[in-house]
Amino acid sequence: MIEAQDISMDYGSVKAVEHCSFNVEKGEIVGLVGPNGAGKTTIMKILSTQLAPTAGTAKINGFDIENNPLKVRQCLGFLPEQAPLYEDMEVREYLWFVGSARGLERDSLGKRLGWVAENCGLSSMWCRPVGELSKGYKQRVGLAQALIHDPPVLILDEPTSGLDPLQIMEIRRLIRQLASEKAILFSTHILQEITALTDRAVVINEGKIRADGPLEELSARVFPMKTVIACFQEKDVTEQDILELSHVKKAVKKVGKSPGQDTSCFEILAEDAESAMREISLFAKGRDLTLLELYQERPDLEQVFSALIYPERSDVQVNTETD
Repeated sequence: MIEAQDISMDYGSVKAVEHCSFNVEKGEIVGLVGPNGAGKTTIMKILSTQLAPTAGTAKINGFDIENNPLKVRQCLGFLPEQAPLYEDMEVREYLWFVGSARGLERDSLGKRLGWVAENCGLSSMWCRPVGELSKGYKQRVGLAQALIHDPPVLILDEPTSGLDPLQIMEIRRLIRQLASEKAILFSTHILQEITALTDRAVVINEGKIRADGPLEELSARVFPMKTVIACFQEKDVTEQDILELSHVKKAVKKVGKSPGQDTSCFEILAEDAESAMREISLFAKGRDLTLLELYQERPDLEQVFSALIYPERSDVQVNTETD
């Protein structure tokens, strides 16, 4: 549904986007994540036919962005970072205008207006001038104009920007609801949005794609060794005892993690966390030890993305190859 093919964008000597390729299939929600200035908005402008790429191309719903830009726009719903609003119009007037410009006939337009009013939470503001709305409600109107013609592809640039926590939850619910029948690409620099919404993340920085894959896969690239925490009630368990287990690659006794002074607590590295935990359980049972804690410690998401976006600053060896 979205196919970026080796796209590049130069502004004079500045390379905003360099050889970026990725796909979004029907039913997928893909997050384009990176710091400000990474190239996210440039890619979205190229995909929505606002900019012609310096090199490469893209297809939206099978239509080439350069050869069939009008067909691309017909099947695309686009929410830019700054929503295109006419602030002197009432909300209903503005959305009626957008739907009419999209070619919707009166009956179908009326149904779609009712749908976006309810699902974008605009019913209470329906007769208010757009210019009088808060930033959050303006963002909702922007989302409504992207959805008015029920497009098969959605491209959303920072869709939850300016919304309060309740509004963010509502918009997330709507995006997840829409995903079953659409391909959705959205950009963000907020990591919580990636974990809350995406099936897959495309990580970009300085115009280059650093990684592309499900969050678990990206985490595994940064931290191929899994961390397991094991705490025993008995204080005489040693690091050497733990290192003798076949699935344990490293074990460090962590005093700070112990739930009591007379316990033994370890931070353990293993390639397979589940196998290591089974082995630790059997070890405890065989030695008649009491396990107080045994769990896998997940890596911090900020550490994962920081290592992917800024590999030169990280002490973690990152595999940045993309499929």
